[in-house]
Amino acid sequence: MKASLRSKLDGLAGRLEDLNRLLAAEDATRDLEQFKRLSREHAELGELVDLYGRYRQAEGDAATARDMSVDPEMRSFAEDELRGAEEAMEQAEEAIRKALLPKDPNDERNTFLEIRAGTGGDESALFAGDLFRMYLRYAERQRWQVEVISESSAEVGGYKEVVARVVGRGAYSKLKFESGGHRVQRVPETEAQGRIHTSACTVAVLPEADQVAEVVLNPAELRIDTFRASGAGGQHVNKTESAIRVTHLPTGIVVECQDSRSQHKNREKALGVLAARIHDRQLREQQAKTASTRKSLIGSGDRSERIRTYNFPQGRVTDHRINLTLYKLDRVMEGELDEIVDALTSEFQAEQLAQLAEESEPARAPA
Repeated sequence: MKASLRSKLDGLAGRLEDLNRLLAAEDATRDLEQFKRLSREHAELGELVDLYGRYRQAEGDAATARDMSVDPEMRSFAEDELRGAEEAMEQAEEAIRKALLPKDPNDERNTFLEIRAGTGGDESALFAGDLFRMYLRYAERQRWQVEVISESSAEVGGYKEVVARVVGRGAYSKLKFESGGHRVQRVPETEAQGRIHTSACTVAVLPEADQVAEVVLNPAELRIDTFRASGAGGQHVNKTESAIRVTHLPTGIVVECQDSRSQHKNREKALGVLAARIHDRQLREQQAKTASTRKSLIGSGDRSERIRTYNFPQGRVTDHRINLTLYKLDRVMEGELDEIVDALTSEFQAEQLAQLAEESEPARAPA
């Protein structure tokens, strides 16, 4: 390990000790925003310092093995121990380099998941329902909570549109690569001749913004309308104007929420979604200005980009960004997304490492 990297890790270990003291202080929660920021930093550094501890342990084991190899009777055993320790050091250092890659500041945030039916009519709406169920199952496996913010059900079932808030550690980091176009190929139940139809949905994943710290909503720039909630029935439906529609005048972004019977709660939820959408637009505008000429393997994240195909007759799912095909569509639709999520994350990290290596190489003198 280079001395510069070791020095940096020693400094981060010291910073973790400082964070332990700050978070253990009696007045640590007096400023909740600062407490959240320090807690996120602590979680990130904790993993990195643990990896550094593994490296130092393996380094100590290697030194011990070298000392043992001086004894002829212990040489064979010591050489085996040394090989194991050096392998452990290499693995730990590789993990450390990945952990030191630039972090997405939104990774540990909660997220808003938006699914909209696209081309394909009724079949697209049914597929939107299937996708939402898939993400619900995945959230259950991750022990996340899912709260429906708004939904527009289709007559045949499924959704024209559904927006949900996903609450849990690392929710955005695991779901952020889901943004884009999702295509399904299957025989609809209404298809008498057994022909395969192709339809599509779009998925958008937005990090939940810290409204106070990141997005300032000027009341003068908001138009807030109330209307009667629609639903399957019940004494509160169409009797009280508890549903909320918020329009952000400068951007034209419109958010509706009718999940709660309380107008105040619907207003609060709608403002949260609005802040996330504004924050997402700001991020994309900033990324567009600073994007490098080299496109990430993960894709641009454009909502119109087709990222994945679900082929039911063949039982396969294909992620087009990394040419990954799995023949276990039934399990994927039950929320077994880890293999896809991990593959996308690994490809993204490999691309980052390659780009950092290119940037660190000294420029060649012209011939």
